[in-house]
Amino acid sequence: MWVAQRRRVANLLALSVLTVVAERPMHPYEMASVLRARGKDREMPIKWGSFYTVVRNLEKHGLIRATESARQGGRPERTVYRITEDGREEAEDWTRELLGTPEREHTGFEAGLSVMGGLDPDEVTALLRRRLALLRDRIAVQRSNLEVERGEIPRLFLIESEYALAMSMAEEAWTGALLAELTIGTFPGLAQWQGYHQPNQPPPTTADPPARDLTARALTTGFSTGDFATGDFAPPESGRPDGGGMGERSGLAGRPQ
Repeated sequence: MWVAQRRRVANLLALSVLTVVAERPMHPYEMASVLRARGKDREMPIKWGSFYTVVRNLEKHGLIRATESARQGGRPERTVYRITEDGREEAEDWTRELLGTPEREHTGFEAGLSVMGGLDPDEVTALLRRRLALLRDRIAVQRSNLEVERGEIPRLFLIESEYALAMSMAEEAWTGALLAELTIGTFPGLAQWQGYHQPNQPPPTTADPPARDLTARALTTGFSTGDFATGDFAPPESGRPDGGGMGERSGLAGRPQ
């Protein structure tokens, strides 16, 4: 089993600081300005208190080193830092680890899906419809930001924003497919799930096979076509039990948007 290496300064903001300081010596304000100019503040909050803590910890562990202090006009004195050889090696090794090794990342949405049987199916359907609308708002903002920044920032510094957009689109497609199953009644075990929420019925437990199947089978069933935003779903097309692939519908299978 792969285990991530323990880092001397584990905050991912530290990796971003090391990366910009590797370009040239900088004082902390300049580091933060470069990160903001490249849109990194959308991926990770850049707050002055925590930012200076990261810089101090990097210096404490010998990954960056103060080289000089400079003052401009009436501004406070600023310490300029450069990366050390240890810092450069740490940044390169950390980047290789993040790029080359998949890491299991647990999300709140995944946790919610694992226990959604505790809610009535109608309520889950309403919640997923609301989530889908918020996802689409997020995707619209992400696309808009990318369009603006592509004219100002090299793609090398936007690639993680492209990845975030792709992940949002994938979640939109999957959530819409699950919503379709619940809305048109093709979700496996839906009747049993509804029965659990009738008066005087116990809630589903992991000991009940139908309850276990509620989310476990969601990814293995065919999806039906329909309008995920309005809940107006149509039966699968004749001769196509799956009603067309979600990848085709969302453009993830190479279909133009």
